[in-house]
Amino acid sequence: MTAVVARFSRHPAAVVAALALLALAGLALAAPLVEALLGVDATAVSLLERFAGPSAAHPLGTDELGRDMLARLLEGGRVSLFVGVTAALAAAGLGTMIGLPAGYFGGRLDAALMRLTDAVIALPLLPLLIVLAAVSPEKLGAGGDPATLGLARIIALVALVGWTTAARLVRGATLATRRLDYVRSAEALGAGPWRIMLRHILPNVSAPLVVATTLSVGNVILLESVLSFLGLGIQPPLPSWGAMLTNAQELISTAPALALWPGLLIFVTVMACNLLGDGLQDALDPRALERRG
Repeated sequence: MTAVVARFSRHPAAVVAALALLALAGLALAAPLVEALLGVDATAVSLLERFAGPSAAHPLGTDELGRDMLARLLEGGRVSLFVGVTAALAAAGLGTMIGLPAGYFGGRLDAALMRLTDAVIALPLLPLLIVLAAVSPEKLGAGGDPATLGLARIIALVALVGWTTAARLVRGATLATRRLDYVRSAEALGAGPWRIMLRHILPNVSAPLVVATTLSVGNVILLESVLSFLGLGIQPPLPSWGAMLTNAQELISTAPALALWPGLLIFVTVMACNLLGDGLQDALDPRALERRG
């Protein structure tokens, strides 16, 4: 672990990216505290304060409904980051469940699972997400809060179409690992296949999976932003950075700040995730750092 931290620290861009992500996550988690300190509510409408400029009461001004921009950005960050991390982890878990047995057992199971993976990869991602996102949970008889259902729907949709990269990575690493001496020793001692996969193979193939999951967080946030921009993502009253961009598209000429701030935060988050993934790849695989050098 010490060696991994040391190698990661030699990647200054990744360190800055990690600090930026931690700062964004910390501010998002502290959103209720910030709202309490400022005495504002991210959902409170005040038509008399529409498009107000920055002030002590509203550090970043207000939007078209008089809602505090800073509070909405922080609350939107909670939603966007939660969707990004949760969907990326769910996709990685689903991909691992498919790639691990495919690589270990091989044969017909491997062929069937990889053909399934190829079929999902061949699907046009954005049109498929748009069609599926247009399906309302309420029309399917699902009860509960519509905003929460919409949030769960986006996470489930992204996970269901985003697991293919993890599946291929885990399968390839499993194929390279399953014939190593320590795996053969475990088989000779009578360990079952699932014990071998979970206890001996999975921990040793996790490095590329961690990197891929980190990189996919940024992609998920972009997907959520695109769907929200098209009106099919996170639904009110939950704010998200993509939804805030949607609301600002008609006001870009009169109030550009309404689009500038959420767009900037999306850009910074996606770039930070990519740089963090690059640094983790160097830290978890010393040979990658040597090849770069």
